[in-house]
Amino acid sequence: MKSTVVLLLAALSCLVVCPDVYAQETSPAPTVAPVPSIAPDADPATSTRAWLDTVPADKRAKSDAYFEGGYWLILWNFLLAAAISIFLLSSRLSARLRNSTERMTRFKALQVALYGIAYIILTAALTFPLTVYEGFYREHKYGLATHTFGSWALDQLKGLAFGLIALPLLLIALYAVFRKAPRTWWIWATCVMVAFSLVVQFVFPVFVAPAFNKYTPLKDPALREPILALARANQIPTDKVFVVDASRQTTRVSANVAGFLGTTRIALNDNLLKQCTLPEIRAVMAHEMGHYVLNHGVKLTIYAGIFFLVGFGLARFAFDAVVRKRGPAWGVRGIGDPAGLPLLVLILATYFFLITPFDNTAVRVTESEADIFGLNAAREPDGFAKVALKLGTYRKLDPSPIEEFIFFDHPSGRARIRMAMDWKAAHLPAGGDE
Repeated sequence: MKSTVVLLLAALSCLVVCPDVYAQETSPAPTVAPVPSIAPDADPATSTRAWLDTVPADKRAKSDAYFEGGYWLILWNFLLAAAISIFLLSSRLSARLRNSTERMTRFKALQVALYGIAYIILTAALTFPLTVYEGFYREHKYGLATHTFGSWALDQLKGLAFGLIALPLLLIALYAVFRKAPRTWWIWATCVMVAFSLVVQFVFPVFVAPAFNKYTPLKDPALREPILALARANQIPTDKVFVVDASRQTTRVSANVAGFLGTTRIALNDNLLKQCTLPEIRAVMAHEMGHYVLNHGVKLTIYAGIFFLVGFGLARFAFDAVVRKRGPAWGVRGIGDPAGLPLLVLILATYFFLITPFDNTAVRVTESEADIFGLNAAREPDGFAKVALKLGTYRKLDPSPIEEFIFFDHPSGRARIRMAMDWKAAHLPAGGDE
């Protein structure tokens, strides 16, 4: 699961994020992972190390390099967002865009929407080189992407199209709050962001995700029925499993269980079918069901609300202080002026950059809860360990504690395998492995 905080900040910054959960309908022979030789009486720490040692040194180095490169990308994305905001303000381009919308219409909401559309297109163009490097070139360099540049660019355009619909609506709601509650806007803006998050959770799996990938029912009963059995055992109201054609875009394995009010769906990607055995698939799907049963979507929305409440509260004072000093030079009149959006984005981007460890920790805790749920539901500790190693293709397996705290929004492979080995050491009945 992606952090709701990150998704909402990306939305406010008008950076369109395409979905990373895909699926399809074929089920070729899975990739069989090596199983370490572990003594029956081995302690969990020894068992964990044995699993980690099955990964060749060259593959470990490659995944470490990929993941550690992401540390720098967090910085570069922040610096680029800050530079764009400063450019738009200091050049008065933001003020000129605002002036243009005022000449087009006298309706405030429409002015905000028109400014938002221009802002989204402009920032998308300015961030495009880094987007190409991060989302296309780098993914191909590390063997994690399969799409052509044309198909990748088409997905980016689709994401931009959805952004041009959704984000101006978000900005209209926010700026209505800014104008009507100039002193308490930070409280009401938080409510808007929470409501927006809930709407996204409802709309995305049903209306947005299918625009990027083809969803088809999983037909193989040998795979479908064990997944539905897990769903029935955990009171998940659906009787279908969908597969999405992820392999045309990525080599990553993924799945999700999402929706409510009759829209709940179970989806897994074709990479999961290609690369994993049934025990591994059961482990993954039980983890994803854990997110659903434990209401992590709502929980992450609450965390996002808390983060935004603090962020908007700080922005309330920082924005006014900066406008008093630089507002006339930038042509920014106040918080209700759309021309001030780059300043608000700059303040919030700085805030969320600084709280990266806490944002990641909030998500990592829910992922750990889903791991525990998945182990108890699927009872596949070895399958769980194998999946953790496969996720280690693009996620550092054995980081230092400080690395895991700051940069990991999921538990590390080491932590996940140790959890599975602790569970196994308790001698609970487990399913067979394949």
